[in-house]
Amino acid sequence: MENPIPNNWVMRKLRICNIPYKTFSVSQSGTFADLNIAAQKSFGQNFLRLVTPEGRLLDPADSLRFSGLNNGDTFAAVAQQPKVAATSSAFVLLCVGGDRIVTWGHRDHGGDISRVQDQLRNVQQICGAADAFAAILAERSVMTWGDQDSGGDSSEVSDRLRNVQQICGTCSAFAAILADETVVTWGHLDYGGDSSEVQDQLRSVQQICGTAHAFAAILADGSVVTWGHPDYGGDSSEVQDQLSNVQEIFRTEFAFAVILADETVVTWGHPDYGGDSSRGQGQLRNVKQICGTEHAFAAILADETVVTWGHPSYGGDSSEVQDQLRNVQQICRTAFAFAAILPDESVVTRGHPHYGGDSSEVQDQLTNVQGIFRAEFAFGVILADETVVTWGHPDYGGDISRVQDQHVQEIFRTEFAFAAILADGSVVTWGDQGKGGAPESKVSSCASNGSRRVTRVSESGQK
Repeated sequence: MENPIPNNWVMRKLRICNIPYKTFSVSQSGTFADLNIAAQKSFGQNFLRLVTPEGRLLDPADSLRFSGLNNGDTFAAVAQQPKVAATSSAFVLLCVGGDRIVTWGHRDHGGDISRVQDQLRNVQQICGAADAFAAILAERSVMTWGDQDSGGDSSEVSDRLRNVQQICGTCSAFAAILADETVVTWGHLDYGGDSSEVQDQLRSVQQICGTAHAFAAILADGSVVTWGHPDYGGDSSEVQDQLSNVQEIFRTEFAFAVILADETVVTWGHPDYGGDSSRGQGQLRNVKQICGTEHAFAAILADETVVTWGHPSYGGDSSEVQDQLRNVQQICRTAFAFAAILPDESVVTRGHPHYGGDSSEVQDQLTNVQGIFRAEFAFGVILADETVVTWGHPDYGGDISRVQDQHVQEIFRTEFAFAAILADGSVVTWGDQGKGGAPESKVSSCASNGSRRVTRVSESGQK
């Protein structure tokens, strides 16, 4: 027989999808956050959001006593995963519901959210440039924080940032696509923050991509408009007549590459860093996928072989491993190296040996690889048993000793550190301690914080 329920407690019944109902009690003097925590413990699920039978999301801060709900009411519990974004040296963790934000890392580059904390409600999406964040809210307006000269201050265009659908960043600027498919830009003028010269052409914009210094937009008719630093992708005039029927766009730090409808490739930007593909142009047919380091491109062809071009020391020359690059399934990159997953779930690497191009020390562990991830100077893979193997610069993510043998679900990165969401919903980081990898930066769970809003995990991000 169940224990009697005190008068100041109420019974609640919840279910998740097809999982059977569970009944438990919470204090009537508490909030929906308390109910949420009880649900998490009961179902063994992190990141839950409570929903009424009418489909209304419940605010964790609301009081149970004054909610108008009755003893025995039934709710649904929606399981959601948090979202993570990063600048070059700070992370932001968007908790369930979009009302609670966790940031850590370099405080001047997005790690300090105090200036906009009270305005960040119902966040739908977050984009990171090198030193600033931009968040799209539920009403499709935008809030920014971080380095104010690098996109962290959008006050000059705030009245135009309405009905925002998508945001993209360069190193120091942002571009937003609005519902009417026009574009608004802000940030450093030389890095794409000034689009005034091409504003009349930015109509029916479908996609935007950024190098470190320039933007390129694909229009509905398959043409491309570029702006920003002319030497680093902002001037496409030399190939403009070839830029028709563009399907996808890719970038290095200083150049762009596009795949056309006929599966050929067009490139522009700095010739030494991927903007000149003439050396491999004869092979660039039936291209299915392109990946870029900061200084080179790699393309997977229909026959699952790979063609590379760009700076030879940073992934642009794959001749030494070309015979191994067969049946390639996926390519990932650091700033200076490539890593390819093969059908047998092993990995081949090429590029600067200190920054991910040499995986020999962990090669015997690189089996049953399910996914690959990267920072700017290190790689990591998730294996079938949900453990992680890393290699590259040990100070910037290549040393995973702190999180070895953890059950990892997802991994995110800044340029110098990694953050992993574990099976229990906690977040563990490693890498440069001042740029997102601080040991103090362990968050048990967004949802488990109830109605408390955590805005700083560590103070280590300040220079």
